[in-house]
Amino acid sequence: MFRLQGSKVLAVDMTGDAVKAKNSSMVAYDGRMSFKKLSGGGEGLRGMVTRRLTGEQMTVMEVRGEGTCWFADRASEINLVHLRGDKLCVESSNLLATDAALRTGTTFTGLRGASQGNGLFTTTVEGHGQAAIMSDGPAVVLRVSPQYPLTVDPGAYIAHQGDVRQSLQSGVTFRTLLGEGGGEAFQIRFEGDGLVYVQPSERNTIAGDL
Repeated sequence: MFRLQGSKVLAVDMTGDAVKAKNSSMVAYDGRMSFKKLSGGGEGLRGMVTRRLTGEQMTVMEVRGEGTCWFADRASEINLVHLRGDKLCVESSNLLATDAALRTGTTFTGLRGASQGNGLFTTTVEGHGQAAIMSDGPAVVLRVSPQYPLTVDPGAYIAHQGDVRQSLQSGVTFRTLLGEGGGEAFQIRFEGDGLVYVQPSERNTIAGDL
């Protein structure tokens, strides 16, 4: 069971089951726990190969045992996502932990991933269970509907779930207006029906200005 202690620490209560978490994110535990480093950010050979091709470093560990284990990472805000057979797409640097029963893998995101410097693939999490994602500041969950598509700055994007399609579109950002942009500005456009998670702080990427 995933639960938050404050907004920056994730507590996971285990009764012999397991959880997958970002390597070195464990801050404390009680009871009996075992830790195993997993290779690659996705499942099987495909997950390992795609991570290696993109040069994306995502080290995951499996924690198994009986008791409670606490996780945190650089005092980031933690947000719980409940999956009920649907898929979550999340930037790998923002994924803290998942139920071991959830399937993790990679999905091709094309130019957006390349422009961010995070590789051509984004981590996917799907199945039934809970995932914990991180944000720089309290995350905001925004609804996307067929009537109301959503446009997001790439540096503020964390994750999305549901029947959502994403594409790049050129546009003007505040940084461009202030003369801080180094080239053509891009944003991510989401259409469909689902949720998009954004953070109130932009990552230091060149995603918004190519």
